[in-house]
Amino acid sequence: MEFNEHNKQEFPPMHTAEHIINRTMINMFDCGRAIEAHIERKKSKLDYKMAEQPTEEQVSALQQSVNEVINMNLPVTVEYATQSEVAGRFNLDRLPEGASEQVRIVHVGNYDECLCIGAHVENTSEIGQFVIISHSWDEQNHIWRMRFKLVR
Repeated sequence: MEFNEHNKQEFPPMHTAEHIINRTMINMFDCGRAIEAHIERKKSKLDYKMAEQPTEEQVSALQQSVNEVINMNLPVTVEYATQSEVAGRFNLDRLPEGASEQVRIVHVGNYDECLCIGAHVENTSEIGQFVIISHSWDEQNHIWRMRFKLVR
């Protein structure tokens, strides 16, 4: 299989947590996946385009929900397909220009699936506990930024 070269090496627990956070955000807020992501070993941040700012209660519920999924000890698996086979199933607009026809789909149990070329854990039990460090709201652009870390 021929894939585009990947330009960075993610910290697998944090990157896999990003998948779970994205799906949980979609489920809770119907907002789509993060529009901007900065994923690092010690702490990370994700930006979401949202209709309104989440309440403190919703932020607490988000943290709890993500940790519940992590604690389900879900397997993280991959599937391979062509872009034409997954058209309509995934938003192909987010693929980089010149992306290979072959794509990799990462599954976190039956909880989430998305196109991804990054590094992941084999099971959510390897992630640790998800903690939201802080969050902020950009009223003008309706963007919510969450900063988070993982603890063992």
